[in-house]
Amino acid sequence: MNIAGIIKNSFIDYPDEISAVVFTQGCNMSCPYCHNPELIPVREGSVSEKEVLEFLKNRKKYLSSVVVTGGEPTLQKNLIPFLKKVKGIGFKIKLDTNGTRPEVLKKILEESLIDYVAMDVKTSYDKYFMIGIKNAEAIGESADLIKKSGVKHEFRTTFAPGIVSQEDIPKICEIIKNCKKYVIQQFIPEKTLNKEFSKVRPFSKKELEDFKKIFEPHANEVRIRNVQ
Repeated sequence: MNIAGIIKNSFIDYPDEISAVVFTQGCNMSCPYCHNPELIPVREGSVSEKEVLEFLKNRKKYLSSVVVTGGEPTLQKNLIPFLKKVKGIGFKIKLDTNGTRPEVLKKILEESLIDYVAMDVKTSYDKYFMIGIKNAEAIGESADLIKKSGVKHEFRTTFAPGIVSQEDIPKICEIIKNCKKYVIQQFIPEKTLNKEFSKVRPFSKKELEDFKKIFEPHANEVRIRNVQ
């Protein structure tokens, strides 16, 4: 596992759990609004797997879960063995993924290695080229696997103007329909991969609330996150 870093204590990354957050190094997307551009290059991480596992063993009394995020965790060759080790310590696991590797996700779900999965739906299929993905069919395959798995889950979209517009919403609804939870995340123009995106005006609270109404018939729960 190429691990870039760890947050030792989080109350917000796993719903209703106190978690450690493990960041994997390397991503196969290039979202211009990405707030963690340093995690995109596929290279050796700065934290060893041994260090992380030792930390988790020592913190078992204080933490209930581990969030594995990125970058994109499913790119990691040793992800499944790592998840097994974390499970062996006794933690619940939440996986964050962009959904581009359904074959890996399928194995993880079949082996019951995660308790919660959050998948990013970046935009409609025909705009995935804007974030470096030529073929977006895998996104729908991953979404279907998650919805059928019975595992707690959420889908989420960062509403970055230019990448997501109102015309994309019906297409995103088709991807996430019948899911347990869908989260609309407001784009925050701070540190971004593309510096020009730091100048982009985010959607207003009113616009996001209007979008939420469109999504509500397609998910059991719809929330807005990071609204300012």
